[in-house]
Amino acid sequence: MCGCAPKRDKKLELMFWSKTFIPTLRHIPQEAESISHQLMLRAGLVRMLISGVYMYLPLGLKVLSNIERIIREEMNKCGAVEVLLSALQPLELWQKSGRDEMMGEVMIRFTDRKGRKLCLGPTHEEVVTFLVKGHISSYRQLPVVLYQIQTKFRDEIRPRFGLVRACEFIMKDAYSFDKDENGLEKNYQKMFCAYKRIFKRCGLNFYIIEADPGVMGGDVSHEFMVPAKAGEDAILRCPKCNYIKIFKEETNLLSCPKCTEGLEKINTLEIGHIFKLKTKYSLSLGAYFLDRDGKQKPIVMGCYGIGVSRLISAIIEQNYDAEGIVWPKEISPFKVIIIPLNTREKLIMQTAKDIYEHLSKSSVEVILDDRDEQAGVKFKDADLLGICLQIVIGKELLNRNNIELRWRKDKKILKIKKSQAISYIKRIIDE
Repeated sequence: MCGCAPKRDKKLELMFWSKTFIPTLRHIPQEAESISHQLMLRAGLVRMLISGVYMYLPLGLKVLSNIERIIREEMNKCGAVEVLLSALQPLELWQKSGRDEMMGEVMIRFTDRKGRKLCLGPTHEEVVTFLVKGHISSYRQLPVVLYQIQTKFRDEIRPRFGLVRACEFIMKDAYSFDKDENGLEKNYQKMFCAYKRIFKRCGLNFYIIEADPGVMGGDVSHEFMVPAKAGEDAILRCPKCNYIKIFKEETNLLSCPKCTEGLEKINTLEIGHIFKLKTKYSLSLGAYFLDRDGKQKPIVMGCYGIGVSRLISAIIEQNYDAEGIVWPKEISPFKVIIIPLNTREKLIMQTAKDIYEHLSKSSVEVILDDRDEQAGVKFKDADLLGICLQIVIGKELLNRNNIELRWRKDKKILKIKKSQAISYIKRIIDE
């Protein structure tokens, strides 16, 4: 006998509140500038290490993973293939594209002990073009669409609003490689539609606006913007015909050019941007292929970015109330939280554990609040965390063979027989 403790159900144990790490806060942190930043800190999703650099705690990581899962599902539907490119990049690639000077001091640069000039990647157009250049030589190998979800680095002069403008952030960047502009248009439209599906699944209302490609290059681009108080950008929108234009400080446009209705200014947050790069990078980095006639031509490219970590802020900005976050179902770190009102009552705790185990075995993401705390504390924390469905178990309820269900979003309350609870909960979670 080795004397080790008997094996326990690790999944069951880890999803007890007392066994994970959820440092909720009652007060509003002084450093929090926006509602999303406040709630991320108060709900224990993230903590700041230094200005512009954040650590993801267990619930924040689960939210991030749920967003990434949605993105991967939609990218894979488009025929995109996932890779993981290096965050450490040789500066010479950026010098070839000419973007080293355009990025300026935003790019984090340094020289290693061998004298190599390097940078931490703020984006990956140069690197992915270098990769494809070494393996694509014929039109028969095209099209190719690659994507990654990876950390980027930018030396922001003024990090703001938590994850909205950070020095270290997570992006999904995809790149399409085609033999001609017809192929680029097909991939561009696939991504355009995929982005709409992604943002709808994230529970967001958003606008799509033709935009300036800026330092990315190319001549066509679209931005995906969400209305948000913490937004750094703004749009002008016509409430009558839905005409939309990006707001510029120098604009004197007061009425809609289509219907003459007065325009309203809306603060927005950019969550996605897609570009037709065409041959900007393939020409500068020498990525060519041979066409049907054996002629050498530059690969035609597109680029498609989503601010993955920024999406957490955007989702909260549109999904909260006075009590805390109200997560959309696909994003919520758990679908269900079980709240036993008195953990010292054996029947209450046994009922809570039984429900937990049945739901967990049915692949329902569930957490059990097993803390020896007053009911008011548990309810406040559950509302702050924004988990979709609360299961309340108390002595008076059990005396009537009932449990109580509380919906976070619409605050609907339903008493249900304990024997019917599991099948009912599974059904509404799957809806």
